Amino acid sequence: MCKATKLPVTTSLRPRRWLSIPRFSIKRRLSQFPRHALRFHSWQMLKPLAYAGLRPTSKAVYSRAPTRLLSRLWGLLNTVILPLWLRKPLLALYVWAFSVNMQEAEEEDLKQYRNLGELFRRQLKPSVRPIASHKVVSPADGRILHFGRVRNSQVEQVKGLTYSLESFFGPQDWRDADHNGVKVDDRALFQKQLGLHKGNRLYHCVIYLAPGDYHRFHSPTDWYIHHRRHFPGALMSVNPGIAHWITGLFCQNERVVLAGEWQYGFFSLTAVGATNVGSIRIYCDQELHTNCARHVKGRYHDYSYTEQCRPAGIFMGKGASLGEFNLGSTIVLIFEGPRHFNFTVAGGRKIRVGEALGSL
Repeated sequence: MCKATKLPVTTSLRPRRWLSIPRFSIKRRLSQFPRHALRFHSWQMLKPLAYAGLRPTSKAVYSRAPTRLLSRLWGLLNTVILPLWLRKPLLALYVWAFSVNMQEAEEEDLKQYRNLGELFRRQLKPSVRPIASHKVVSPADGRILHFGRVRNSQVEQVKGLTYSLESFFGPQDWRDADHNGVKVDDRALFQKQLGLHKGNRLYHCVIYLAPGDYHRFHSPTDWYIHHRRHFPGALMSVNPGIAHWITGLFCQNERVVLAGEWQYGFFSLTAVGATNVGSIRIYCDQELHTNCARHVKGRYHDYSYTEQCRPAGIFMGKGASLGEFNLGSTIVLIFEGPRHFNFTVAGGRKIRVGEALGSL
């Protein structure tokens, strides 16, 4: 006599979901790959050149790539209004790929963002970025690349590579005189042209914004902005890996230098463009237009806030909204301070808007 076979107690007969095909699950397939293999870097757009034998990983080819044109095209693509049914799946892919924290966004519903550009420039809830009481705070979400004193007018780009303040700022011919009212001749040291006070030192801090970071930047302290200088230039990636390749990368890329004064003397904030950054916008400056075809590399464009706005310049309170990028890039702070100024950050550390950079 045959014994009846009993079914396992854990077995349950559940109806299959309609059109459920788990073996073709995209999420399951992608989870089998290391996360770093799924990340997209700006230099990967040059891979097709390898088929033509141009070795896109070489410095010469990368530095001659049409990054300005590609960035303008990407900027136009970001302004295309997406149909409502496509917004959530497409934008959710970006949110997932770059680990964007949408819970911090003032608008969490992806359907309310008409295109990728609006998602890049999303505004945050005011409560998620409290402003520290320290004198200098972070102007952006990102990662600290370098910080410290500026020595001999040289600023560190990456370990072993530096660039000069003269190349980064350009000639200071817009300054009529130093703080003592005595004109500085062309042979004077560059730091004297900046009008540094006796006994003070010059400091720098570089913050790298990744594609998933919050893309607006804020005022790092209470200061007056006197002058804006726009350098049209290349739009090479500012990723630390690329920065090891290109000497003076920040001096070659398109950038907007805001210079002025704070309580202790000279203060500047520079927004450096990068690949796929369609524009750099300064909220208080409607005359600024970056990454335009009519601009010529190697020249710069000055704009005086003391002449066009008010004699004292434009006041920016600590934490106030200052501008925005269209994609990840870099903020460079170079400022004068007392000898006892100390940075409270560590290299390679993630930082957010409003967190302390240094104290007195």
